[in-house]
Amino acid sequence: MSIEDIQNEIIDEFSMFEDWEERYQYMIDLGKDLPLIDNQYKNDSNIIKGCQSKVWVHAEMKDDKIEFTADSDAIITKGIVAILIRTFSNQHPKDIIDANMDFIDKIGLKEHLSPTRANGLVSMVKQLKMYAIAYQTQLN
Repeated sequence: MSIEDIQNEIIDEFSMFEDWEERYQYMIDLGKDLPLIDNQYKNDSNIIKGCQSKVWVHAEMKDDKIEFTADSDAIITKGIVAILIRTFSNQHPKDIIDANMDFIDKIGLKEHLSPTRANGLVSMVKQLKMYAIAYQTQLN
C-alpha cells in the first residue's frame, strides 16, 4: 500500500468520528496497537528532540524499505507517533522523503493539539524523514 493510500485510509477513519473526544480516544487506541520498540533502543540517541514527552523511534532497513518502531511515555503522543509509523513503515526511503503531509491538516490534528504537542508532531515527521534521507543515501 502506498503512503498516499494509507493517508487516505487514515483520513477516512478520522472522518467517521463526530468530535475530537472520539478522535483522541481513537488515537489512544492506535497507540496501544503500536509495534513496540525493543527496550535496547529506548535510549537518548533514539529520543526525538523537540517533544514535550519522551518519544523513541528506531528505524531499520529491510529489503530496501524502512521499518519503524516507536514508543512514548504519553498516551496521546504515542497515538500520534502510531499514525506516523503506520504511514511510513515498510516504505521505500525515497517515498518517505517525497511524501506530502497534508493528511495531518485534513484530519485536523495540528489544530487540535497544544502548541508543544504540535511542535512535537513536526519534530517526529522531521526525524522520520531524516532516517529516510540517511537510508536513501546508503542506497545511492
